[in-house]
Amino acid sequence: MKYRRYGRTEIKMPVITCGGMRFQQSWSDIPWDEVKRGGQANLEAAVRFSLEVGSNHIETARGYGSSEMQLGMILPKFNREELILQTKVAPEEDPKVFLENFEKSMAYLKTDYVDLFSFHGINNAEILDWVLRDGGCMEVARKLREQGRIRHIGYSTHASNQVICEANASGLFDYCNVHWYFVNELNWEAIQVAKQQDMGVFIISPNDKGGKLYSPPQKLVELCGDLHPMQWNALFCLSRPEVHTLSMGVSCPQDFDTHLEMLDYYDKAEETMKPVEEKLRAEMVKTLGADWCAGWWKGIPEWEELPGGVNVKEIMRLYTYAKALDIVEWGKMRYNLLGNAGHWFPGHKAKDYDEGEMREKLSESPFADQVLGLLEEAHQMFDDAEVKRLSES
Repeated sequence: MKYRRYGRTEIKMPVITCGGMRFQQSWSDIPWDEVKRGGQANLEAAVRFSLEVGSNHIETARGYGSSEMQLGMILPKFNREELILQTKVAPEEDPKVFLENFEKSMAYLKTDYVDLFSFHGINNAEILDWVLRDGGCMEVARKLREQGRIRHIGYSTHASNQVICEANASGLFDYCNVHWYFVNELNWEAIQVAKQQDMGVFIISPNDKGGKLYSPPQKLVELCGDLHPMQWNALFCLSRPEVHTLSMGVSCPQDFDTHLEMLDYYDKAEETMKPVEEKLRAEMVKTLGADWCAGWWKGIPEWEELPGGVNVKEIMRLYTYAKALDIVEWGKMRYNLLGNAGHWFPGHKAKDYDEGEMREKLSESPFADQVLGLLEEAHQMFDDAEVKRLSES
């Protein structure tokens, strides 16, 4: 395993983390006697393998159903001081409710402390305010840190770059879990702010939300050459020193294999991934034009400001990469979450909106004359059966 200093936490962080979102049995809390022995044995095998290969950062959340409980039943089998244990609890408008949920997490995990605590889902300005305002959830977390029950405080986010920058610039968080990878570079400014604050940076879902790369289209496979697209994307992320670790949503021990092979290229990440990046960007320019690729997102307001709440920026991002690189199934997966995922993936599909008003709202975009037509094309490309978040499916 390779390791990086996790910002001001000074933790020696493995560049691949063992995420606990996919190996639990249920997305709801269930009694221990309802946990299937085979599933629990698989979970233990995944964690044990993770530790054997040096990926000692184990990440879970209150919102991951039975994950905390199932982990709590096996953690005593390992040396606690060798683990970097992280859990996440959603902020609440009422800090008392937040504290109650934190206590549930600790009871399920059967531990006296967590190395990394995250506010789960600071996804908009309102939720950030619940955390940072006087008497808010941050004050509760700081008291827990004073008591030794939390060692470092961070957050996870699906918010806009503007909100993430504001959170990072506050100087109150030690690290952040954020989306950034080849098919989503819009949050790079927020990562730079994190660097200025000496924060740890954890990349969320580089394989799934980063392009459904575990099931890549043939075009992407060919462009990546000898590298699996998951490996290439990992090297793309890790070639930046501002990035410290990549989330691996593990369902079984074998899920580590492709990324462990990627580590063979770690020490030459930049020179290994750069030729593929050049091919991918050349293909995008060939398909969409250099001007579009250089600034398709400019001048597009956030979804709250647009008629019908259409998330134009997100739809254009999905369209851009799906059109050029054939990652259409990923585009469908994300597009059909719109309208069904609340603040985790906000806004609506490109339908049922006033075209005249939309044209006016997009007037600052250098591609204002194209976007309405591209929204229609994107809708035709992606629209399918509605998708729910995993936790609600």
